[in-house]
Amino acid sequence: MKINRRDFVSGSVATGALLAAPAVTGQSLPRVVIIGGGAGGATAARYIAKDSAGEIDVVLIEPTRTYYTCFFSNLYLGGFRDLASIGHNYGKLAAEYGITVLHDWATGIDREAQTVSLAGGNVLSYDKLVISPGIDFIEGSIPGWKQTDQTKMPHAFKAGSQTELLRAQVLAMREGGTFALIAPPNPYRCPPGPYERVSMVAHLMKQSNPTAKILIVDPKESFSKQALFEEGWNAHYPGMIERVGPDFGGDKVEVRPGAMEVVIDGEVEAVDVCNVVPAMKAGHICEKAGITEGNWAPVVPATMASRVDENIHVLGDSADQGDMPKSAFSANSQAKVCAMAVRSALTGSRTFPARFANTCWSLIDENDGVKVGATYEATEDKIARIDGFVSQPGEDRDIRQQTFEESLGWYDAITADMFG
Repeated sequence: MKINRRDFVSGSVATGALLAAPAVTGQSLPRVVIIGGGAGGATAARYIAKDSAGEIDVVLIEPTRTYYTCFFSNLYLGGFRDLASIGHNYGKLAAEYGITVLHDWATGIDREAQTVSLAGGNVLSYDKLVISPGIDFIEGSIPGWKQTDQTKMPHAFKAGSQTELLRAQVLAMREGGTFALIAPPNPYRCPPGPYERVSMVAHLMKQSNPTAKILIVDPKESFSKQALFEEGWNAHYPGMIERVGPDFGGDKVEVRPGAMEVVIDGEVEAVDVCNVVPAMKAGHICEKAGITEGNWAPVVPATMASRVDENIHVLGDSADQGDMPKSAFSANSQAKVCAMAVRSALTGSRTFPARFANTCWSLIDENDGVKVGATYEATEDKIARIDGFVSQPGEDRDIRQQTFEESLGWYDAITADMFG
């Protein structure tokens, strides 16, 4: 079944215009400050603004003026979409919903004073703070790779210029060359993402460089939708893709960006393009706020409130919440629960039991789409999985085409839900 905007979106509007940052003092309405304008932050901003009908001052902090979605960026790599189709701006959130959108970096959080400091010099007070900054990388998790090496060995797990660079590198590969992907350890953003990326790079190379090879170096014993991907690779790209798991040194890897080499358990492999996806952690602002335990920020499942500070909510990739994968669908689902809780706390509006859902679609080749998903509920300890579904090996081609078309409908729906 194709998902359309009406099926996916619920809600209505407020009005306003883009404003300069308010001062710390002098506000008359309760204020929610939101850090991060992706699937979690933009959705939370929109739902808090529209459902409070002007009773809450909503400020969204996002450094980029055009936000490129990490989800569907692999389809750009494969040539199924252009870059502009995954780029979105915040004009409607400002103009139609009265949200103050500040294109700046949040550099500090004073939890006692309840203020957020920005790189541009502004200091914003808040009654509630929502943090949805996505992921950052754990420096040193891939020996030999630093973030300063991302121009030679891109990660492309934050979409935009990195995605453009990786596609350009693939297209410029020598005939018969080798593309290497260094996969991350769990947990990380979009569990099927690296393997959909391999599929899309293979699709591109099948047309432009059919004798090229793909090497996956993977520290994990298994990965999301493994049977589906491996079936698809054998069918569409026979002989092109090799995966090295931990049994053969996939967990003992080093990279040498200057020489374009990958060292697997001491054995040196010369490569032409290397996509390094390091181990991940919560966005750095979570650490600066002092709300992380280990690499992630633990939250109360029913409200997405930080377990460290009840006036801060954490969404999406940065949250340590339980069973939900780190995905755009998850962040969007969590944002609606958070928006309801924040609105209730500030205006006394009614709340309902928290329910969550997620689906992750992946494209293996043209019209060969697969998916995995589940529904969840909030328990005292975590967001707990209730039930789930996954595509099956050997499915009819019509089913796979319908799954791909469903994903297109979902993309249109979720981006409308985020950006208006």
